[in-house]
Amino acid sequence: MSSSDQLVLGVDIGTSGVRVVAMDADGEVVAQTAAAMRPPDRAGGSITQPAAIWLHAVETAFDDLRKLISFVRIQALAVDGTSGTVLPINDIGVQLGPARMYNDPCSAKSMATIAALAPETSAAHGSTSALGRAIELQVLGPDRILHQADWIAGMFSGRFDVTDENNALKTGYDPIARCWPAWIAATGMDVSLLPEVVPAGQIIGGCEGAMADVVGLSDSIAVVAGTTDGCAAFLATGADQPGDGVTSLGSTLVLKLLSDRPLFASDYGIYSHRIGDMWLAGGASNTGGAALLQQFTLQQMHVLEPRLAPDRETGLDYYPLPGAGERFPINDPTLVSRVAPRPADDAVFLQGLLEGIASVEALGYRRLAEIGAPKLSSLRTVGGGAANRAWTDIRRRKLGVPFLPARSEAAAAGVARLALKAMLGAI
Repeated sequence: MSSSDQLVLGVDIGTSGVRVVAMDADGEVVAQTAAAMRPPDRAGGSITQPAAIWLHAVETAFDDLRKLISFVRIQALAVDGTSGTVLPINDIGVQLGPARMYNDPCSAKSMATIAALAPETSAAHGSTSALGRAIELQVLGPDRILHQADWIAGMFSGRFDVTDENNALKTGYDPIARCWPAWIAATGMDVSLLPEVVPAGQIIGGCEGAMADVVGLSDSIAVVAGTTDGCAAFLATGADQPGDGVTSLGSTLVLKLLSDRPLFASDYGIYSHRIGDMWLAGGASNTGGAALLQQFTLQQMHVLEPRLAPDRETGLDYYPLPGAGERFPINDPTLVSRVAPRPADDAVFLQGLLEGIASVEALGYRRLAEIGAPKLSSLRTVGGGAANRAWTDIRRRKLGVPFLPARSEAAAAGVARLALKAMLGAI
């Protein structure tokens, strides 16, 4: 088969659905399918999801994909999943309890233990620590504790003993020393339950698992170590040079920057994922779409947009937040939203809000540069806010760098690029 006929697959496991992308050797998406699944359960203060739901959605998405492409063309696949979602399994991959989701809080005891032992630079800190959840899952007597992407990849490969460096980060993995550090054992975590860690994009085996049989994949197809959903979304945009930034304008404002060195600043929630020989650093602000929707509906913003004057600053000094507290680029749990004074003209008020969020974005990239990141050199934007032309013009003015189109916004396309790298030797 010529390289022009070869395809790779990216499988994205989200919170409410699965998406599968087929990509050709030129990095172009040739087919994609999706399958919905019911949202996580929220009972008794826990946020969980039966892993069987993921499998059903994967099977549905592959059934639809078979109608669009020939599976004979597939050479490799990789999986991304929600960062920090973990589940306990036995030695043949059978789950021993529901998966604890990325936003499921761990106990105060686990959080305090980790806080006392983990270095400040570790991504295992916080109330939603993946390591904290893993510590607590030990009571179920598992043979292994895996991340969401690991388990799905294992259902394709038959291997339930391996993870990638990105998914392992919030479970305490040290991406600089490239190992599970010794302090993890001191927390009470049985390190033997944690999987082997390999670089994202490394081939871990062939399609020899149960799911490969179910969906009809050849065992000659390579299964490649994947990544987290956030890293996959970055890779999907095509950003690949130091200084390339990607801003997600969703309910919150999330910044990611490709760096030639790792950056960690727990005071600002900044940590870095290793991507090949590069690092993906970033932070998340509480400002964003949720703060806007407290003031205007989407329809109201759409009506007001033609009246905005993005080339002229309003002079309003806003810092819109949906509630008290900010994480990045200002770390202040008591910071209150600043959206006053409110002008009589709604269009001026809306523009002031958009300027305020753009100012936070600009400060965020400056903050990353202050702690050692490359200076922002180009920007790609994903999320619903990218469609607002006036907001884009305001952001161009405040950030002062070229705005480039995102090649794709689908995380499945980003993790497919990892599979493509394994197949061709380059993303």
